Order: sequence, then structure tokens, then C-alpha cells
Amino acid sequence: MDWDTLFTMQQKLDQHIVENHNLEHKHFLEEKFLALLVELGEFANETRCFKYWSTKPPSERETILEEYVDGVHFILSLGIEKGYFFNKQPEAIPLPTDKTATEQFNDVFQAVLSFRHNGSEKNYVELFVSFLQLGKMLDFTEKDIFQAYISKNEVNFARQEDGY
Repeated sequence: MDWDTLFTMQQKLDQHIVENHNLEHKHFLEEKFLALLVELGEFANETRCFKYWSTKPPSERETILEEYVDGVHFILSLGIEKGYFFNKQPEAIPLPTDKTATEQFNDVFQAVLSFRHNGSEKNYVELFVSFLQLGKMLDFTEKDIFQAYISKNEVNFARQEDGY
């Protein structure tokens, strides 16, 4: 994965938002944590993995992937805010074999909260790894994630121009 490109793209988007909304000298760490948790919930909702009471199938793969990369955006943005960089290759991250998707979602939620309460680089890496493991569980490849991120980044820039 070309993390340099993704971090650079996210930094440009974050800076564009700051400039576009006259938010210089402000920090949005708490807002980014909440946004990530909301995006995780939207992502989980599209997979429907926890909806034991329903027979409705999950959303289309592309919809789920788009929700996944919304999470990538906020994880990258949190790293930028804290001065952290992630460089592990997804293929080197082991796939959890003893967990359901629901359990992995819960682990990611917990990792977000752990990072929020202790903003260490170790906790940031653990959050990122946990999130990438969830993507692996859903059969998202590096190429899928990278291309979907690029597409969604373009959408996010366009939304800023349209007054989103």
C-alpha cells in the first residue's frame, strides 16, 4: 500500500477544509474521533453482520467498501493530527481466524476508544491494524482500498466545492 500517497492526499483534504471554512488555529481531534465512530457504525450497518434478527442481505460490496474508506479517511486524519504515520503493509497483517465480523467491529470500536483515551502511537497502530484486519475479513484487497480511497477523496473535494 502506498501510505505516503494516502497520507498526503488526506493532509491536502484536511487543509482544504480548514482553509475553506476559515478554521485555522483550531483542532478537531474530538470531532474526528466521533466522526470515525459514526462512520464505523454506518459501515457496520451496511454489512448487517450484527443483525441476527434480519434476513435482509448486506449492501452491495461497493457500498460497503465506500463506507470502509470513510473510516480510512478519519484514521489517516487522526494520525496526521497527532503526528503519526502508518506504514505496515496490509498483506503482512494477519487475518483474525477466530473472530466473527461483529467481534472485529467491536474490537475496532474499542481500539478507537483506547486511542482516544491514550493517544499513543502504539494505540494508533493498533487501531489501524484492527481496522485493516476488518477489511481483510471482508475480502478487501489493497488495490480495492487504495482505488476506493482515491475515488472518495475526489468526491470529498467536490463536496467541499459544492458547499457540503
